[in-house]
Amino acid sequence: METEITIYHYLFIGLILFLMGLLGSVIAKNVIKVLISIEIMLTGINLNFVTFGTFCGGNNFDGYVFTLFYTGIGAVEFGIALFIFYLMFQKKESENIERYSDL
Repeated sequence: METEITIYHYLFIGLILFLMGLLGSVIAKNVIKVLISIEIMLTGINLNFVTFGTFCGGNNFDGYVFTLFYTGIGAVEFGIALFIFYLMFQKKESENIERYSDL
């Protein structure tokens, strides 16, 4: 018995990745863990873009182009967030997110 992988399988994996990232960003107390959780959320979104581009687009490459732009934006966002965390860490000397409430 052979099982066919459909669009719903990919969308379910994208949803699971997004929910894992959302849960991690809400629960985590470490700034680095929050940033990594946000990147996991972006990975789930990228997987959905590629899925829709593959299954629904035909010869249209919109899903792939969105994924490339979204990955670039995510990398820039992560770099800027790490720099801001570095500047804040120099003042507070802690990676606990509860100490950064004076933003």
